[in-house]
Amino acid sequence: MANAQAAPSGTYDELLAVHEELQAYMVPAFTPSVVLDSGARVGELYADPLMADKRAGLTRFEERLAGMAVDSWPRDQQADFLAVKSLLNGYRFNLEVLRPWKRDPGFYLDPLMRVAFTDLGAGAQARGRVSVQLAAIPPMLSAARANLTEAAGDYADLALFNLENSDGVNHYHPYRAVPPPGIIGWYDDLLARSRADAPELEPQVMAARAAIIEFRDWLQAERESMTAPAGVGPERYDWYIRHVRMIPLSSAEMLTLAEREHERMTAALAILRHRNRDLPQLELSTSAQEQQEKVRRTDQRVREFLVREDIITIPEFVGELGSNTPWIERPTGPNFWEQIQFRDPIPDHLHAVIPGHRFDAVLGERDKRPIRGRYSDGARAEGWATYLEEALMLAGATQHTPRADEFMELFGIFRAARVPADIAMQHNRWNVREAVDYMRAKTPWLDEDVARVDAEIYLRRPPGYGIAYTIGKLQMDALLADRSQQLGERFSLREFHDTFLAAGRLPIALIRYEMTGLDDEVELFWKTPPIPQE
Repeated sequence: MANAQAAPSGTYDELLAVHEELQAYMVPAFTPSVVLDSGARVGELYADPLMADKRAGLTRFEERLAGMAVDSWPRDQQADFLAVKSLLNGYRFNLEVLRPWKRDPGFYLDPLMRVAFTDLGAGAQARGRVSVQLAAIPPMLSAARANLTEAAGDYADLALFNLENSDGVNHYHPYRAVPPPGIIGWYDDLLARSRADAPELEPQVMAARAAIIEFRDWLQAERESMTAPAGVGPERYDWYIRHVRMIPLSSAEMLTLAEREHERMTAALAILRHRNRDLPQLELSTSAQEQQEKVRRTDQRVREFLVREDIITIPEFVGELGSNTPWIERPTGPNFWEQIQFRDPIPDHLHAVIPGHRFDAVLGERDKRPIRGRYSDGARAEGWATYLEEALMLAGATQHTPRADEFMELFGIFRAARVPADIAMQHNRWNVREAVDYMRAKTPWLDEDVARVDAEIYLRRPPGYGIAYTIGKLQMDALLADRSQQLGERFSLREFHDTFLAAGRLPIALIRYEMTGLDDEVELFWKTPPIPQE
């Protein structure tokens, strides 16, 4: 239970007011959950004086939270309180520790790709928007050079790679038979399209491209001086996991759990391969049409299974949700995800489509609650989606083909291998190369490009994204065990899933407290110690 300050009197309505004010106070595109997912916003300038002002104003929010009479609130309101507390803790961590505007060149480069992806044939409004964005790129990159006084070597290397090379995965990129070579290549692509479709934009595209090349040249010249560590260090990492992610585990505990999970799933894969030893391997799709048909059949099969087996409620407003793996023909052959998805789409369809991410997002869009409707925790989202893979395999979702069980375990093996990589990079024990080599050694079929893109995500996003899949999945398993033991014969898997999703996308430990009343995990979150100075 919360440890109250002297005579606290703040009400839940005051918590809602604090939350609204905090949302408005945060720098756009610099919120706790998406600091590096979205990067800088083109047209906004980031510098120390602004960030110092923002940091100085956090104390008044913290004092107001400390005055809340949270002990007397019902559990759902206490969970909301802790969610707001995690937002505030995360914002302070961003401003004091992560500071991507000073440490990460990629913070300024990430949004440039989205500008280059603009469809110039989409109409005057799209061309007008991209004109404004293009004009803002040279001054933004000029400011970036002044801001990046503590750039990390790993961050600089990743930025230089991404400027001149396709990442080889091309998630959410417009399709090109030959992917443009990095950000500069995409601006060559945009320049060619502007000459054909919007010649009035050609001078701005050329100026933006020149500014990007100048930024690359500056990075190359300054790279030797960029020696700061990229990770946050062990003590700060554990602080973030507990007080922002609100996961009640230490690095050492997560490593033990993940290594055991990797061993378990690797052993399961060996047993399944023995079981299936006389069966032919499923064939890769050979065309977009064949893959599209596989996805269509998978979606139908999954929806029928979810209803028939009373797994989860699918509201009438949930329509077609598409697919998460586009058809791409690569000179090097299918990557890790495609090696599985182009044989049988069901593992990622459960994880990323229904009842995973896309289904989850549709429900979230209808959540109008002032706190929960705007809160999205990565470990909750990825933990739920990863839990679905093996859980629904055990429930019978893969009975159409025995080989699909192997693919489920392969997914889980990769998720578990991410945990040591995430932790070691954030502890500054491994660089990106070492993390890539580790994950590839531990994961069958894992290719260089997917491993490198994953390592970049887990180093550059706020700490704990790489652990979110396996650790979140284990939190889901524990919650299922708690609730089934509490309810006994009255337990319903469909009601469990429906209730969990109805709680919103809060950290799983908060949902567990709300659903079960067990407070052994949340008692770790009420007091927030200072961020460690490493």
